[in-house]
Amino acid sequence: MHPLTQSLMDSRQRNRTTTLLLAGLVTACHYPGQQTRLRALGAETTAQAPGQTGCPPLETRVANAPGQRPTTPDQTRACPIASSATFDVVVLATGLQTPWAVEPLPNGDLLITEKPGRLRIVSAQGQVGAPIQGLPAVYASGQGGLLDVALSPAFPTDQTLYWSFSEPRGEGNATSVAKGVLSPDRRSLSRVRVIFRAMPAYNGDMHFGSRLAFGPDGMLYVSLGERSDLEIRPQAQQLNSHMGKILRLTPDGQPAPDNPFARQAGALPEIWTVGHRNVQATAFDAQGQLWSVDMGPQGGDELNRIEGGKNYGWPLVTFGEEYSGDPVPNATTTNPEYVDPVYYWDPVIAPSGAQFYTGDAFPAWRGNLFVGALKDRALVRLQLEQGRVTREERLLSDRKQRIRDVRQGPDGALYVVTDEAKGELWKLVPPLRKP
Repeated sequence: MHPLTQSLMDSRQRNRTTTLLLAGLVTACHYPGQQTRLRALGAETTAQAPGQTGCPPLETRVANAPGQRPTTPDQTRACPIASSATFDVVVLATGLQTPWAVEPLPNGDLLITEKPGRLRIVSAQGQVGAPIQGLPAVYASGQGGLLDVALSPAFPTDQTLYWSFSEPRGEGNATSVAKGVLSPDRRSLSRVRVIFRAMPAYNGDMHFGSRLAFGPDGMLYVSLGERSDLEIRPQAQQLNSHMGKILRLTPDGQPAPDNPFARQAGALPEIWTVGHRNVQATAFDAQGQLWSVDMGPQGGDELNRIEGGKNYGWPLVTFGEEYSGDPVPNATTTNPEYVDPVYYWDPVIAPSGAQFYTGDAFPAWRGNLFVGALKDRALVRLQLEQGRVTREERLLSDRKQRIRDVRQGPDGALYVVTDEAKGELWKLVPPLRKP
């Protein structure tokens, strides 16, 4: 056995032993449920760093995949963090049909996608507009439908929207990206065209991805799922397929000219990174670094720092297991040839939607990453220091709704949509009245 491999295995075994000893000492973590009005503005209350004695983690449930071992002690089960001031939750709209994305407009209104195929504007006061006309046909079944929406970087002048959707293609379907110009009355789109189609098409209804994010370089980053099924899943590792990749495109949908695989024979030139499962959450931090939160298998949701040309391992590397409880075929927990996640959740939270906070409404939150949690029905707040997760908090869990997306508005408020048959749009603001 290679000495490096043996060293990694020995290190993981020591970490696993430490984790089990701590689990035996700590049987519960007292962490009160959050109410409508939550702590947010003042100094933080923190415990010791993850991995240190006397630091019961926020997550104390039995792991989905208890046999998996973190590569480093701070890679999972961070300590709890609680803010010391309050905020209010304003319910702006109700009765939205499985909303998938929220995108704030410069004037304070909100774009909302509904998975069956409708794009709407909800005014800053909460008035729900009629569906915007002009979208192409959507494959709306299972996890498919109208997905993300993003503003052009030049939206104030060009009024251009981008959106991703599962597109019907003969007997199959796949994720596509389209763009169009919003009319002055905001009721329709013109000059609509599909600028990118993921290949190959596949007859399935799972793992489409997909989030859209414009980077500081002006390029459009698109996350794509690997379509879940065992027969197509290996394509996440194949450079002749878009499945299980993050792409980097020009605003017109062409491959960015300096992409890492653009000159490699047999590789699709749009590919930026390889080896993802079903990324429904991407966000750029204040330094322009792209992060993704991949919806892993049972026990394997991952936070990853995204770097062009890197391979993130799925389905060859994972901290999770199949939903049946069986191991993921031919997979290991970690491998030095692939990028290890910065952080992972076990049990899983089912992440969807992400936002690094940079606003003025909640100064204590600046630099924190917010992630929607579908399974855990919460808004997850992560504190990062030097690229590592040091603290974690669960917000809004008292509302018991699946959180699909979270976005920061120009006013510094956070906007959240819930993945329900009668979904809601929430606005998180500083207290409207003194407690």
